[in-house]
Parts: sequence; C-alpha cells; structure tokens
Amino acid sequence: MIKKHFWKALAVLILLYTFIAGLLVPLKPGIVEMDPRTVQSGRNISFKVKGYNTHYMNSDIRAWLKMDEDHVLAASPILIQNDRDLKLIFGIPPFLPTTDKTQNFTLIIDSPVDGVHLLPNAVFVSQDSVNLALASLQWPPERITDLHEKAGITFPFRNILAETIRNIYFHVPMWFAMILLFLGAVIYSGRFLWKKNMQDDQRAASMIRTGVLFGILGLLTGAVWAKNTWGAYWSGDIKQNMTAICLLIYLAYFVLRQAYEDPDHRARVSAVYALFAFFAMIPLLFVIPRLTDSLHPGNGGNPALGGEDLDNTMRLVFYPAVFGWFLMGLWIAQLNFRIERLRERRLEEE
Repeated sequence: MIKKHFWKALAVLILLYTFIAGLLVPLKPGIVEMDPRTVQSGRNISFKVKGYNTHYMNSDIRAWLKMDEDHVLAASPILIQNDRDLKLIFGIPPFLPTTDKTQNFTLIIDSPVDGVHLLPNAVFVSQDSVNLALASLQWPPERITDLHEKAGITFPFRNILAETIRNIYFHVPMWFAMILLFLGAVIYSGRFLWKKNMQDDQRAASMIRTGVLFGILGLLTGAVWAKNTWGAYWSGDIKQNMTAICLLIYLAYFVLRQAYEDPDHRARVSAVYALFAFFAMIPLLFVIPRLTDSLHPGNGGNPALGGEDLDNTMRLVFYPAVFGWFLMGLWIAQLNFRIERLRERRLEEE
C-alpha cells in the first residue's frame, strides 16, 4: 500500500519544501533606487541610494560609477545614513570618454558585510560637447579590485523583480505541469482511438480538467507578477494573449463533450479534439511569442531567467517545484477520474 502511494507523499513533501524554501530563503543585498537618475557632467553630484537587505552601518563601504572595464569613477566621500541609505558624492569630469552625448553608468557598491551589489543603468550622464583628448586625461584607466563576496544561502536580487522573484516557484512550474498533463491527455486519447477503452477517454478528460485548472492558476499568478513588474495585471502582451487563447481552446473541449449524448461518439470526438488542442498549443505558446516583441522572458528577444537570474540556489528549489506540481497534478487528475467513475456507477445502479 505504501509503495503504491509513495509518490503522493513525495508530492506533498516537495511542495512543502517549495513553500518553505521558496518563501523564507532571503534575497541577496541589492539596490532599490538611486536619485537623481539623470545628471550633467562637470559637476559634483550628491546621490541618494537606497539598499535592500543591506547592512551599511559600521561597514567600510566603497562605491563606483562604472562605464566600462577601463572607466570607473570612485565615490568620495561616502556618507552612511543608516543600514539601507547612503549618500554618495561623485565628482563627474566635464568630458566623458565616449562620442555619445549621453552615457549610462552602473552603480557598484562593495561592503565586507554585504558583498558586491549593483544597479545597472543607475544614472545617465549628459555632456555638452565631446572631447576625447581631454576625456582621456580626466578619466585615467582605473579598475575595481579586491571585491568582497557574501557567503550564505540566498536568492539573487533583481532590481525589477525584487521579492516577486519567488513567484518563479509557482507560476512557471504550474505551466510546466499544465503542459505535461495535456501531453498525458494526448497519450490517453491516442490509446482510446486505438483500443476503444472508455477509461482512457475518462482519464484524458480528467487530465485536461486538471491541466486547465493549473493553466488558470498559472495565468492568475502571472497576472499578479505582471502587476508588480509591468505595472498592470493585463497589458495585452503576446504571451498573455496566446495563453488565454490556449485555455479557451481547452475549455471548448468540455463544451464539445456536452454536445454528444452517445458515450462512444463523445469519446471519439473528444479524443480527436484533444489531439488538435495540444498541437495547436505548441505554436501558440512556443512559436508565435518568439516571433513578436514581448515583455515576457524568453520571447521576442527578451531572455528568459538564467545565469544570475536563476542561479544555483534557485535551481535547488525550482526543479523540485516543477516535479512536485506535476505530481500534485497527477494526483488531482486521478481523484477526478475516480469521482467520475463513481458517478457513472451510481447512475448505472439507478
């Protein structure tokens, strides 16, 4: 009995691990904002910097504005307000080592306690005129060295995502589980067309029901994520639109099943439609969004989470989450199948 149902206990344990680790592991220190964001060259500028999960007090803080590997500007002085707030003074030379009238700089902060954290495109510096000869004198080659690394189990801090990066353990695995459940429905639908076993049709329908449930949950968690990162729950992004169409196609599966009273005819039509729906999902989710500009990672030239976005610590939670949500989906589909079987037996007895 235990061997037969061990995978259900495994699903529960994995999801408990996902919730505990995914919600409680802290984020790395980061930079929330820097003010001002646009300045003029040839001035001493005072910047206000707000950190996240930082411990600036009683730390030997260093800070730079970095244009490239050979052109960096150190802050002096550095005024520590509290653990999260700094005031950085930069003396920006009149001429920049670039032919562009406006150049973006990355803010880098190094602390023995927090390690290195940065804010890409932190400030845009404008110059009235270009003079590379004078700029080469005002910007002597300088490199950032002896940076500190923070040890410990943490998730990466992404300036746009912040704490919402934890949603990756729920939104993305739910979509993975949905696709795998729809694939299971394809297998059972194909088996029905081959062997004409009504239980295969019922199992396919149960998997599609569960897959649609996970798809709706994925769409809702995605909408919450979009509100925090894009500014709106629904922005008409191509990936959002295509996923909505995909779910509508699968919802039509149940409308189609209700249109036929004969069980055998209903099962045959449903099996064919399940095959069509799955193969329609592939271009909707994986082809069309990649051909169009999209805010969604992994589509339209916008890279998916990887590298520092999905680091080794996150992978320790993300991959088990995918497996756990899929096992939970199988369990729900099995329960739904058994409920439908009991309902049929009850109708037969009446």
